[in-house]
Amino acid sequence: MKQQYNTALYLRLSRDDDLQGESGSISTQRDMLTQYCREQNLKIIGEYVDDGWSGTNFDRPNFQRMIDDIEDGKINCVITKDLSRLGRNYILTGQYTDFYFPSKGVRYIAVSDGVDSEKGESEIAPFLNILNEMHARQTSKKVKAAMKTRFLNGAHYASCAPIGYKWHPEIKGKLIPDEDTSWIVQKIFDLAAHGIGVEKIRRTLDEEKIPTPAWLNYQKYGTFAHVFEGQPEDKRHRWIKGHVKAILHNEVYIGNSVHNQQGTVSFKNKKRIRRAEDEWLRVENTHEPIISRELWDQAHARINSRKRPSKDGEIQIFSGLLKCADCGLGLRFFHTNASAKSGERKHFMCTTYSEFGKNRCSTHYIKYDAVYNIVLGRLQYWISQANEKDNGELLQRLLKSGNMQRTKENASTKKELSRTEKRLQELDNLFVKMYEDRAKEAITERNFVMLSAKYQEEQTQLEEKKQALQAKLEKSAQDADGAEKWLSLIRKYTELTELTAPLLNELIDKIVVHQAVNDEEGNRIQEIEIYYRFVGKID
Repeated sequence: MKQQYNTALYLRLSRDDDLQGESGSISTQRDMLTQYCREQNLKIIGEYVDDGWSGTNFDRPNFQRMIDDIEDGKINCVITKDLSRLGRNYILTGQYTDFYFPSKGVRYIAVSDGVDSEKGESEIAPFLNILNEMHARQTSKKVKAAMKTRFLNGAHYASCAPIGYKWHPEIKGKLIPDEDTSWIVQKIFDLAAHGIGVEKIRRTLDEEKIPTPAWLNYQKYGTFAHVFEGQPEDKRHRWIKGHVKAILHNEVYIGNSVHNQQGTVSFKNKKRIRRAEDEWLRVENTHEPIISRELWDQAHARINSRKRPSKDGEIQIFSGLLKCADCGLGLRFFHTNASAKSGERKHFMCTTYSEFGKNRCSTHYIKYDAVYNIVLGRLQYWISQANEKDNGELLQRLLKSGNMQRTKENASTKKELSRTEKRLQELDNLFVKMYEDRAKEAITERNFVMLSAKYQEEQTQLEEKKQALQAKLEKSAQDADGAEKWLSLIRKYTELTELTAPLLNELIDKIVVHQAVNDEEGNRIQEIEIYYRFVGKID
């Protein structure tokens, strides 16, 4: 008896494919695969569509949903238009086609490429996978080149216009001053030019209830709704020092556009990294300034004059790396002079707690020496491993550790994303039924309008939540490129006796400090998580 195949149609189209004009739209793929299943008597269980997702990694929401259904035994056949729709990373694509699908008894078909696992291994498939990755690599280069040309021509691209500006109504990517908010930026620069420090500026903005950039963006574009949901009203004007510093150092306000400050590890690994300043692309006079060069120079002269080294000339090597596990902000360094009674005390504390008190966060207190010794110990360990272990063995260990951690962290995110998508589908169905009921006059116009507004508001919030969850999953992506890059960095050091700021910033992305707790015996326990550049949390 011929085996019955419960088939999943997997459809994918990325923005890059769209830019390149590929003839493979979602509807075209759907028509082709549906016709093929009809001809081959394959039972279609469902569609899994990732529209706008890159094929260079596999952390795509509907691809992962399909994998979950394979694990649950709902699917024993996967069909795509061609191999490139499955993925453009030849190593990972091969792992799915050559190892994962066969291990789960899943038949795989790529219609246009003539690949069908039921007919045996395809000799051409590995070469097609390599060509697909080469295509993705070339597309990435072309897109970057196109964006650079646009930047050089004065275009400014972002999800939201910077505070003080708005988008030109007719010219895409063009900034124009926003008369409703530009005064906020001018006020900040004016205060700085008169010698007012960042903390006092922050406090002034908070006390005068001047709205934050996030609240203004929420009002304008509907973004950041989740940030303000269920929060007290003062959240709308709750400025932090980071907001003020970012504005004071943003050249957009003197008419310049600075691009390429952040990038990805590679065209396959989409993890965001901060680039060195000499890699930035600075284009001057791209739009109308709202701050004069004279005011900018005055403000920065005052800012620089306020920078003072510690009394003993000490440089703070952990600056920008320590993060609070609860509120996400940085930890602030405190240095208490030595005394006969208590001795010298150097420690870190949560910035939110130190500025606003226990109602907004807890102390997250940790001694400087504790952080120093923990980080030094872990780096010494990995340096020794990198110089003693075989390249391939250590690489696999890093990948396994990173993937285990990523799987653990992503599990709850994927569940939340699944619940969000399910509710969005329920809302779509509710809208259809509402329109049918209204057409049949089963509900009144008043109730129809009321319910429509209610459901639309929920839809908007869920869509933003969905995007945030998808972005979180993509940000956690890790592959061999990142592990190899980190290994090459750490192998530069043969032995390590002390920590320096350049070394820490080269090897570590962030250090997350949790609030200390006491165990049953009264011992103080505090969790520290080290996230290394390119590979994430591997300890």
